Amino acid sequence: MIIYDAWKCFYITNIRKCNTGGLLVSQVKVMIAPSRYVQGAGALAEIGEHVSRLGKKVFVTGGKTALAQTRESIEKSCGEKGVACVFETFRGECCDSEIDRLKAAAVSAGCDVVMAVGGGKAIDAGKAVAALMKVPVVIVPTIAATDAPCSALSVIYTEEGVFDRYFILPQNPNLVLVDTSIIARAPVRFLVAGMGDALATWFEAASCAQASARNIPGGRTTTAALRLARLCYEILIEYGEQARLAVERGVVTPAVEKIVEANTLLSGIGFESSGLAAAHAIHDGLTVLEETHHAYHGEKVSFGTLAHLVLEDHPREEMEEVLDFCIRVGLPITLAQLGVKEPSPEKIRRVASKVCEPGMMIHNMPFPVTPDMVYDAILAADAIGQAYLRRQGITVE
Repeated sequence: MIIYDAWKCFYITNIRKCNTGGLLVSQVKVMIAPSRYVQGAGALAEIGEHVSRLGKKVFVTGGKTALAQTRESIEKSCGEKGVACVFETFRGECCDSEIDRLKAAAVSAGCDVVMAVGGGKAIDAGKAVAALMKVPVVIVPTIAATDAPCSALSVIYTEEGVFDRYFILPQNPNLVLVDTSIIARAPVRFLVAGMGDALATWFEAASCAQASARNIPGGRTTTAALRLARLCYEILIEYGEQARLAVERGVVTPAVEKIVEANTLLSGIGFESSGLAAAHAIHDGLTVLEETHHAYHGEKVSFGTLAHLVLEDHPREEMEEVLDFCIRVGLPITLAQLGVKEPSPEKIRRVASKVCEPGMMIHNMPFPVTPDMVYDAILAADAIGQAYLRRQGITVE
């Protein structure tokens, strides 16, 4: 069992002199993390102990499958600690109307804690509801498909599933509890998608650091956050395939524990406290194509990572390490694998235009990026992916 407690926000201030008439400019570094992180097989049985420190009536929201898996354990554990539970099913899209509906239900029930159970969109909706209510939030992921659980950020979509905006929250979750026995029983594609999301963490962190870009909470990255981002990448490369094979059989192994921690905690802290850049911006751009909506967040991010590497002209050896990893664990490396069977110039121009809109994370790259550059990088990454698949004798239908 892993239990991690952290300060809600850790600040380091480094005052340096700039050639601006002798004025002092503050370069403030900010690292944020969940207040408590708990991980291990059977951890859900202990949730009541943790929630009882936060409130007395918890609003539990999640998808039908997630609630079916967890409701009995949550009710039993919370009940033993005198915490009442109100359950409400999440309807599937983290959009403004759904957030408003859940908030109204929670307020009406008089709840003083929000618990979000399930995958990335259910988690992001729950975090947004808690932020609007100004109450503590507890996150119980049932899949390790994204690094959403630990962050102080919700990704908001339209009702049609197109990326709309990022909702920056006032603080990270009060508790993130990950029961790896539940994670291991979920379809393996979820764990693999989580590895795709985490794959971008190191490359985007390094780009943001080089650009001195502000991270999600608005400061500069710390050495610790960069090291965690790099550790995340190293764990993926070393243990990703082992974890995939174990979860295909529904079992928890040390490799599974490492990958779940990388997908959830290391990637969560790494991206949030270092920053996002091209890989996630390209994911956001791909959402304008309806044929990509079946692909999971991390699957689109993994392709975005390849385009990110093309934009930055990474060495061939590094590109091939990433391509090899993607093939070994089952991540897409071509547009066709994401559902874009006919990547017409018009379609890819639409994606590139979305990627480069004001406020998008592409502007955290250490050089100016134009729609033409994104267009070229996407098509080049697709060509590289296709060539690599051919060399491996893999055919994409």
